[in-house]
Amino acid sequence: MHVDTTGRLRRQLAFLGEIDRLKLVLRRTPVADGSRQENSAEHSWHLAVAAVVLAEHAAPDVAVERALQMVVVHDLVEIDAGDTFAYDAAANLGRVEREILAAERLFGMLPDDQREVFRALWDEFEAGETPVARFAIALDRLQPLLVNDLANGGSWRAHGVSRAQVLARMRPIERAIPALWPLVLEIVDRNCERGHIMVETR
Repeated sequence: MHVDTTGRLRRQLAFLGEIDRLKLVLRRTPVADGSRQENSAEHSWHLAVAAVVLAEHAAPDVAVERALQMVVVHDLVEIDAGDTFAYDAAANLGRVEREILAAERLFGMLPDDQREVFRALWDEFEAGETPVARFAIALDRLQPLLVNDLANGGSWRAHGVSRAQVLARMRPIERAIPALWPLVLEIVDRNCERGHIMVETR
């Protein structure tokens, strides 16, 4: 029996065309040489590679393939909602609501079965309660740490971010990839010494 897949393929291709717009969403974090801001698609690619490279450091109960799917899906909502700078409290007001609406529209472009899969991946990441989600979130926090360090402070320096803010943002790494935590502290302290991260005075 011939199954007509034309409608399904049209929806899948329309979705793939729509998500190209993620390349247009600029983040506050620069690329490593500091020459420009990275876009959200570049960020997602970097996370995907990090998931593969750092898989050996994940907890035994982490399904790395699912984490890989999660990191390439979770920022797609920024096509509609934009990237919200982590250290901008005012911009974060209403972020969750904006992103939920974006998830409903974007994943709704897919065939029903795929819509459910993508939405489940996104919801799991946002909830951050499973070992897989915690690993994916840790990667999401690690990537800007690395590029800000390489870019002479990057968005930390540009926006006057403090050591306490950076450490609070990085805490998911300590839980999900504890082997990385000493290196995170080393990077943070180095940038404090260089004046790229503000050090609070008592």
